[in-house]
Amino acid sequence: MAERTDQAPRPSLSRQLLPAVHGMLARPLSSYYLLLASSGLLLLIGLTMVFSATSVKAYAEDGNAFSAIANQAVFALLGLFAFWVCQRLPARTLRDLGKFVLGAAIVMLFVLDLLGALKSVGLLDKPRIGPVHAELLWLYFGPVGLQPAEFAKLGMVLWGADVIARKGAALGHWRELSRPLFPVVGLLFVLVGYNDLGSMLVLLALIIGLLWAAGVRLRVFAALGVLGLAGISLLIAAASGGAGSGQAGEENYRLARLTNFLQPLESCDVDGPCYQLIQARSAIFEGGWFGVGLGKGALKWNWLPEADNDFIFAVVAEELGVVGCAVILALFSVLAYTGFRIARRSHDPFRRLAAAAITTWLVAQAVINIGGVTGMLPITGLPLPFISAGGSALVVTLAAVGMLASFARAEPDASRALNARPPARWVRLVWAPLPPLPPPRRPGPTRATAAAGADGRR
Repeated sequence: MAERTDQAPRPSLSRQLLPAVHGMLARPLSSYYLLLASSGLLLLIGLTMVFSATSVKAYAEDGNAFSAIANQAVFALLGLFAFWVCQRLPARTLRDLGKFVLGAAIVMLFVLDLLGALKSVGLLDKPRIGPVHAELLWLYFGPVGLQPAEFAKLGMVLWGADVIARKGAALGHWRELSRPLFPVVGLLFVLVGYNDLGSMLVLLALIIGLLWAAGVRLRVFAALGVLGLAGISLLIAAASGGAGSGQAGEENYRLARLTNFLQPLESCDVDGPCYQLIQARSAIFEGGWFGVGLGKGALKWNWLPEADNDFIFAVVAEELGVVGCAVILALFSVLAYTGFRIARRSHDPFRRLAAAAITTWLVAQAVINIGGVTGMLPITGLPLPFISAGGSALVVTLAAVGMLASFARAEPDASRALNARPPARWVRLVWAPLPPLPPPRRPGPTRATAAAGADGRR
């Protein structure tokens, strides 16, 4: 009898991997671990790239190649502490903190804009009153400098999510949106946009994410779009009169930033507003697929302005190539998927709204920054979350991720799993307490009950 030689075809690699991926994502704490992994890797890559972008310049200026990265490491530690604190805070405390964070941010923005306005009209020689002084986007209290716009984003997330969650079904009426949400949003747009058009765009994206998660009607978004375009037009016109870093009678730098990326590089002024974009394109071109090697990039040696901050993605492209850029884009994609997954799986309205707003904020800022560096969007001066150098932005970003981690642990399945098998007491004391148990599931009708009900209706 002949022996059979035919064998069943082996399943493809994708069919083998898909069940494993689905099984991993079905675990109760998968959102939490995906969030920690993606944000942790982005933070590690950011510290590495900040050191690469600043070491040569720091050595030339201070004789110490580690001076800049040491400051960034301190801010990273402060950010991790903020992550730890926010991960431990219950939702009730976060809702109460929202109005205080937003109020402090509005006061700081008002002082920042006031000092700049008094200097522009000649009432002050320098934007300084006593120990308080302003430097474009930064407000200094003695030696301590803060970026009020970053705290405004965080405050808007907490306060906006709390206000919308309280309104509930009444949110569909314009009257409910106009009190007090839209007046506060309009005030923030003016205070933030006076100096920082990029942060105003991120704030607009954050508001849209909040309202979208709340299920607001589409006509509200159309009205927001019209008002946003009108506000941007007014801020561009105000720059010609000296608003922000503009100078009266000089070229409107905001209009130039919004239009230069549309021009062909051949017709763009190399020594003018297109200089940053041309140098960023050169860095991307030099990197190729695999880059010139970590730390071996040349354009960061005072050829590329803001190489450690707004244009650090160009340094990544030059030294790590397309592969390195793809890794960063993949990590941001995982972060976006995880944040919206947390929002979708949260039963508490505040957690759902805040998770959607935080995710929209981080993803929109990353898209605007990368789009500006690559020439697909206007250059707005926004840092790349986790990657760019900067103190306030990194600390506030890690605090927001800590809130997402708290919401991930409070997912119904995750909460039940953690309470069913609680970790050791020292882990709960040092890392995070147990999340509250969700309300018990309502038992669905059995087939027999459903059949009896159908017979009774007959």
